[in-house]
Amino acid sequence: MQSKIGFIGCGNMASAMIRGIANSNLISPECIIASNPTEEKLIKIKEETGIMVTQDNLEVAKFSNIIVLAVKPNKYKDVIEEIKDNINENTIIITIAAGISISKAEELFGWDIKLIRTMPNTPALVGEGMSALCGNEYVTEEDIKKVMKIFKCFGKVEVVEEKDIDTIIGLTGSSPAYVYMFIEALADGAVLKGLPRQKAYKLAAQAVYGSAKMVLETGKHPGELKDDVCSPGGTTIEAVYSLEKSGFRAAVIEAMGTCVEKAKNMNK
Repeated sequence: MQSKIGFIGCGNMASAMIRGIANSNLISPECIIASNPTEEKLIKIKEETGIMVTQDNLEVAKFSNIIVLAVKPNKYKDVIEEIKDNINENTIIITIAAGISISKAEELFGWDIKLIRTMPNTPALVGEGMSALCGNEYVTEEDIKKVMKIFKCFGKVEVVEEKDIDTIIGLTGSSPAYVYMFIEALADGAVLKGLPRQKAYKLAAQAVYGSAKMVLETGKHPGELKDDVCSPGGTTIEAVYSLEKSGFRAAVIEAMGTCVEKAKNMNK
């Protein structure tokens, strides 16, 4: 059966996913539909990708055999109540919100739906997202493969256990914000020493991008790659020493922990 994918909600994350799917040619634009309360975002995404758009969530539910719930967590109850009687047993429901567990979503639907909980991140906007997913007992291996193929349109994807999702929110869902802060701090340091700001941002961002790519493509431990840059008595080891004195690693680990605890509390 040909996949017909619908997005309820058309914010930044949904738009990034739609662009990735449309650009990949995995699913043709006429088999993708998105709904949103306001028309402005719908007009923009239709102009960019050629997909179908509507302000009616029921139209999305009736059309699609894969439905992505791309609304804020506090909207899930109302949206599910609206669509739950207009989907069938073969429809795959995908959630992308923090704080919405599989059991909570199942309870809101009130019957044995196929449900896949996912956690994408904003680099999906540039095709470099990192997503994690897990399915409930009604999801087949074929369903998982189908959804993974969709998520690979805008980055990488891993299958995980639901118990790890809250940790993954802190690790990949929220970490782009930490990385942007790091890039900004690097640039601020360069500006302090006289480098023009826009040039500083470009240089800092490319350094971070290249470093991440080194980790992914070499398979080396990040510590080993760090050591490769640190010449004895050199400038880099001096900077590393300064970061360690300032509690750099501890601050990052503590921030991660705070984020994970927040995610766990949202589930309650």
